[in-house]
Amino acid sequence: MWRGFFFYPSRAPSPTNSPAMPENYLPVLLQVLIAIGFAVTTLILSVVFGRSARRNATKDSAYECGMVPIGEGSPRFSVKFYLVAMLFVIFDIDVVFMYPWAVQFRDLSAHHGPTALASMAGFAGILAVAYVYALKKGALNWKS
Repeated sequence: MWRGFFFYPSRAPSPTNSPAMPENYLPVLLQVLIAIGFAVTTLILSVVFGRSARRNATKDSAYECGMVPIGEGSPRFSVKFYLVAMLFVIFDIDVVFMYPWAVQFRDLSAHHGPTALASMAGFAGILAVAYVYALKKGALNWKS
């Protein structure tokens, strides 16, 4: 008998009524054997057919979207890219904080009065100061 997440047997287990009978595990064992057999077979086939192919320098070179792999592995990015990315993440997280506040604003204003609006105005004011600072520093100007 099932009650919640626990199994309470209605009678004591006997050899004919054991809860863990081996035939119940036969499908699981069969699935495990098929999975292992498939993995071993594909590995063996890749080794057998992989050695029979002719090898040359062109086939052994790394393929990178049709480009010849010459030069450095990764190009250098401008610091502006990372600055804009960080500003985006910061302002995006601020929206994550503002949205639930806006949804619950009626309840907040009913319980806390004008304090709820003043606290968010202070938060938005700090964001505005940060945005003006980023503009003055030229963090959002791509041409410089």
